[in-house]
Amino acid sequence: MIARWFSTQGRGALAALAVSLAGAGFSAHAGRSVEGQAEVIPMPPPHPVGFDAQDHFPGAALLYVDEQKDLPVTGATGTVALPAAPVPDTAIEGDASIRAAQPFTLRGSTLDKARALQCLTTAIYYEAATEPDNGQAAVAQVILNRVRHPTFPATVCGVVYQGSERRGCQFSFACDGAMARAPMRSAFDRARRVAARALAGYVFAPVGMATHYHTYAVTPAWNRSLVMTGMFGAHLFHRWTGYWGTPAAFRQSYLGGEPMPGPHAPVDAPLLVAGTTPIIVPPAIATAATVLIAQAAVPAPTPAASVQAPHVASGTVLERYADESQILDKWKDSGQPLK
Repeated sequence: MIARWFSTQGRGALAALAVSLAGAGFSAHAGRSVEGQAEVIPMPPPHPVGFDAQDHFPGAALLYVDEQKDLPVTGATGTVALPAAPVPDTAIEGDASIRAAQPFTLRGSTLDKARALQCLTTAIYYEAATEPDNGQAAVAQVILNRVRHPTFPATVCGVVYQGSERRGCQFSFACDGAMARAPMRSAFDRARRVAARALAGYVFAPVGMATHYHTYAVTPAWNRSLVMTGMFGAHLFHRWTGYWGTPAAFRQSYLGGEPMPGPHAPVDAPLLVAGTTPIIVPPAIATAATVLIAQAAVPAPTPAASVQAPHVASGTVLERYADESQILDKWKDSGQPLK
């Protein structure tokens, strides 16, 4: 009986034990090649994108800057003082509703339009490169809202690079060194499509008249005095309270005249003069000093008294040629009207 069990059941138990041991051995050596079999390599987990990536920082500061020390707070727009102009007597104070902006009309020359597209694309890329479409569209809408608000410059490039001559710029990527690294082509092309659509009149209505935003990771002091209009991607968007946050306040006309794309020259940039220690020149005289240095770099003409005697008369017609024409025969009639 025992012999019969061993011959049937026992063999099955031994087979199961062998399979179990083989499985254990394979698990212990997973990933290593087995003679006669293909190497088994576990698949890596998918790379996170969008809101799940970069600790919810869609902007470029953490993506493109190596040193974060002493940089302005990233993930937030800057803020400026409200206009000094009085609020019209007929102004409506506003309410908690979200009012969509008017479609943007791109005006100006072909150069103006190209510059506006470049500046808006750059801002969308560095502020929201990894965000979903509505996050990028909301950033574009904030920039165009600013263009039409009297508190801000009246050009797209002027808004994007406002304050970039100082470290406290309106959009941190313009003054924190983020632009030192070249953008990723595919992501930049995507940002360009979003920018082109906004400049062609597309309105991202849910963001309303927002002129400010910040990421979930930061809480700037100014957000307590504003009205939040929505959350898109990794940003929280805000508008000013009262009249200045209503559609009636966005009355500034866009006429083109876009400045050169790119950050402004630092106001306290050192002027390097050969053989001297760099000097920090105050902003008021920086331009004039630069012109003077450029003029000094042009060599002055050599005084006549310093010219060597054998060369003083160079260029004077020799006596033996004084009565002869110095013009080749084929050029003698040049300049004469045709008959």
